[in-house]
Amino acid sequence: MTEGPSNTTRRAVLVTGGAMLALSACASDGGPNPKLQTEAHQALQELESKNPAARAIAGQSRAVLVFPRITRAAFVFGGQGGRGVLFEGGRPAGDYQFTGVTWGFSAGVQAFSYALYFMNDRALASLKDAKGWEFGVGPTVVVVDAGKAAQLSTTTARDDVYAFVWGQQGLMAGVDLQGSKISKVK
Repeated sequence: MTEGPSNTTRRAVLVTGGAMLALSACASDGGPNPKLQTEAHQALQELESKNPAARAIAGQSRAVLVFPRITRAAFVFGGQGGRGVLFEGGRPAGDYQFTGVTWGFSAGVQAFSYALYFMNDRALASLKDAKGWEFGVGPTVVVVDAGKAAQLSTTTARDDVYAFVWGQQGLMAGVDLQGSKISKVK
């Protein structure tokens, strides 16, 4: 007699399937999205009003890419995704898609906001010129946590890109950006 899939396997398939549905819901075709631009602008204002490090480097950055909401769901395997807006000189310069696949010891659903400050033209060009910008390939990305934020100022900001994660909601430990990709929405 053969045994069917275990409950754990069934749950993993259901959660992964749900994560993929969430990712596909985030991906929509079309040009600039005014509602998304408003949400991204509000998220950026929230970050910079509450985080002195983000506020300090905002004036030095060439551009900032803001994802007002990224959703992540996993049970060992999972996915994450969301839409965002690139702001150059305070004006929207394009919509972007964040997607990723996760694996490892993780389970649950989480949403968070995410911003990338591009500090030089080379780093910004790497985003714009790539068909899909991957973490760990290209410019140096520094994730700014509470410890790094306390030391970051306009005189110490020397890396290519600074990443801020805030507003985590849901039941999942940590935010993993490895294996994630950012692509321009056409």
